Amino acid sequence: MAKISAKHIKIKRAYDKPAAEDGLRILIDRLWPRGLTKNKAAIDFWFKEITPSTELRKWFSHDPDRWSEFRRRYIRELKPHVLQLGEIRKLARNGPITLVYAAHDELHNDAVVLRDILLR
Repeated sequence: MAKISAKHIKIKRAYDKPAAEDGLRILIDRLWPRGLTKNKAAIDFWFKEITPSTELRKWFSHDPDRWSEFRRRYIRELKPHVLQLGEIRKLARNGPITLVYAAHDELHNDAVVLRDILLR
């Protein structure tokens, strides 16, 4: 199976303006971004089932001190979702995709973890 180029999987905040180079925009948050209309978000796919569980999301609370443990737990939660991860990889092989998230922290969020997993 062909390796996915890192340039084919971008991450972007939901509140940043969509751009043509985003390719397919995939929302990877369990909750719809607050205050954002579906039209402005320009989301092509929403993969709720591969988002961090509510329990994990609340525990993490975007605390950078919990980042390593969050990564470990989220990767464990992703293991049963081979089919959904495969769908996203297939989309990335066909062209650019952007994993869209709502968090303020651009370094410590589920999109960062998911991108790493998809590029493995």
